[in-house]
Amino acid sequence: MPQTKPTALIIGAGFTGIATAYDLAMRGFQVDVLERGELGSGTSGRTHGLLHSGARYCVHDQEAAVECVAENAILRKIARQCIEGNSGYFIAVNESDLAFAESFTRGAEQCSLPIAEVPPAELLTVEPMLSPQLLRAFRVNDGTFDPLRLAYAFAASARQHGARFYPYCEVEELLLDQSRRVVGASVWNRVTDQRQQYQADVLINTAGVWAGRIAAMAGIELPVKPVPGVMVAVEKRLCQNTINRLNEPGDGDIILPQRRMVVIGTTSFDAVDVDYIPIIREQVEQMVDQGSEMIPAIRQTAHRGVFMSSRPLIKASGDARNLARTCKVYDHEKSDGVGGFFSLIGGKATTCRAMAEKISDMVSARFGIDAACQTARIELESYRKFFQFGTEQA
Repeated sequence: MPQTKPTALIIGAGFTGIATAYDLAMRGFQVDVLERGELGSGTSGRTHGLLHSGARYCVHDQEAAVECVAENAILRKIARQCIEGNSGYFIAVNESDLAFAESFTRGAEQCSLPIAEVPPAELLTVEPMLSPQLLRAFRVNDGTFDPLRLAYAFAASARQHGARFYPYCEVEELLLDQSRRVVGASVWNRVTDQRQQYQADVLINTAGVWAGRIAAMAGIELPVKPVPGVMVAVEKRLCQNTINRLNEPGDGDIILPQRRMVVIGTTSFDAVDVDYIPIIREQVEQMVDQGSEMIPAIRQTAHRGVFMSSRPLIKASGDARNLARTCKVYDHEKSDGVGGFFSLIGGKATTCRAMAEKISDMVSARFGIDAACQTARIELESYRKFFQFGTEQA
C-alpha cells in the first residue's frame, strides 16, 4: 500500500528527540529516529537527574522557572515509574546565603512557585547529615528521576505508536533538492560500517550540543552553546531529598540522591570539542569542597564515579551560568530559506515533553494536521516495553 502518513526523520535520541518522536507519532506521522550512539547516550544519559521545581531559576530566568513548575507536575503524573517520591530544599549555611533569601522568596512568588520555610531544627531531623551550621531552609517541589528510565519510557511510548529507532546511525550529510529543501540524510551505520540514505517529508534536528553541526550541513549557523559540567557521585546516600544552596547558581551547589549514592553538581565551563571533554581534577575537588559545606560527610566519603555532560544552551553574551534555560524552535524555511527542516535547542530534561509539544505543533501546522497534543495527560508506557518490540534493522 502507498504511504499515506507524512514522514518525519529526527536526528538525536536524547530526551527531546525521543519525546518529539512520541508526540508526532501520536499525531499521525511515521517517525524514524537516528542516533549516532545508543538512546540517551549523550547529555540526556549523563544528567544528575534533578526534576526541577523551577526554584533554581525563579530569580534570574523566570520563564524557565514557570515552565518547570508546570512540567514537574506533568512528569510526576505521566512518568511515575521514573521518579522518586521525594522533595527538595534550598538551604543557607552562611551570611551570603541569607542575603539571597529575599530575592528567592520574591522570585518564587512572582513565578507562582510553591515554597515553604522549614525551621532548621526540624529539617535536621529529616536530613541529619546536613551541616549543623544550617541557618535557614525552604522546601520546594524538586525531585529526582532516573535518566535512562525516562528516556526509554518515552521511547517505548513512541514505538507503541509506530516510531522506529536506529541507534549507532551517524548523520554525515543532509540531502537537499534543487529548491533548497531538505529531503533526507546520508547515514553511516557504525555497527555494519555501511552507508545508506533515509528520506522523509520533514527533518527535525534535536541533536543537542551537536545541533549546530547538523545545521551546518545545510549551510545554517545555529546559536547553540555547549556548556559542560562535571559531577561527582559518592558511595553513600547522604540525603533523601535534593539539597540546593540558597544562593545564585554556582558550582557544587546541588546534591541529590540517586539510588544508594548522592551526586554533586555541577561546574560550568566552555567546550572546545564536544566529542572529547576531559574530567578536570581541580573541578572534582571543587565539587567536593562546595558540596561538603552543605553535607560535611561528603569529604570523608569515597567517590563512586566522576562524569560530565554538556548542556545545549542558547548562545548569548555573558557568563554561561546566566544563559536562559528555555528552548527555541527554528523553522528553517522561514529563518534561512531551507525547507523541510526544523531545529530545537536549549531547554532542560524537566521540560523535554513541553519542548516536544512546541516543535510538534509547528511541524503539524506545516502539514495542515490539526491534532492536539495528548502527551500531557497519558501515562507513559513502561520503559521495559521498549525492548519487547525487537530491534529495527537499518
